[in-house]
Amino acid sequence: MVSIIIDTCMNLLITLTQLGILVLYIGIPILILYIAYLIVTKAFKYMGFSEFEAIIIVIVSFVLGAGLIDEYVRFSFSNIYLFSHGNWNVGINTGGAIIPILLSIYLIIKNKIKLFKVVFGVLVVAAITYFVTYPKPDSGIVSPYPWFLLPAVFASLVSVFLLWKNFKKAAPLAYISGTLGVLVGADVLHLYELLSYNIDESTSAVIGGAIVFDMIYITGILAVIIDGVLMYRQRLKEDID
Repeated sequence: MVSIIIDTCMNLLITLTQLGILVLYIGIPILILYIAYLIVTKAFKYMGFSEFEAIIIVIVSFVLGAGLIDEYVRFSFSNIYLFSHGNWNVGINTGGAIIPILLSIYLIIKNKIKLFKVVFGVLVVAAITYFVTYPKPDSGIVSPYPWFLLPAVFASLVSVFLLWKNFKKAAPLAYISGTLGVLVGADVLHLYELLSYNIDESTSAVIGGAIVFDMIYITGILAVIIDGVLMYRQRLKEDID
């Protein structure tokens, strides 16, 4: 009788353990996606977009960048060809680079941000990005952890310094500096080094190729979130006004 009870308890424990592991396998990715959703929508809200507009921008960026409709339109949005150099075929990704660039231009015009502030922010972030990234033939332009976070931090610091009294312009400037700064500092300035590597077969080097997980995309989002933290009081004041 005792052995039956023990076996039953053991089987129940094993079942509960397996169920717990299953819940973790399902729950953790969902939790991570939810947190990412909150961060992204909050960042776009700081830049003046609604939650719906933020979702649309992210979805369009991913769908186009991942090439999910390429075969239907007979055009590659995931790798728009730019030029070739030896066996290297250089391209640019719609979701990971073109859309962030267009958003940056839109934010400059919409918020009437002075050009010298944009140039200053981009140059600072580009310089930082250049020193924390390096070319790797089998991976493209990469940056080790935690150094890849520095461009976002400096993009935010620059925007706070230049627009301390105006959060509604500082947040867009943080995004612009982070996005364009990484584009210049990583992909443009290191491109020649990457192409100087001799490779035996045809290989693509895609700017923004990791789509919404690319350093260009992530840096812009993180810079805005950091702005929201650093300028918390100013943000509340503007919301009240």
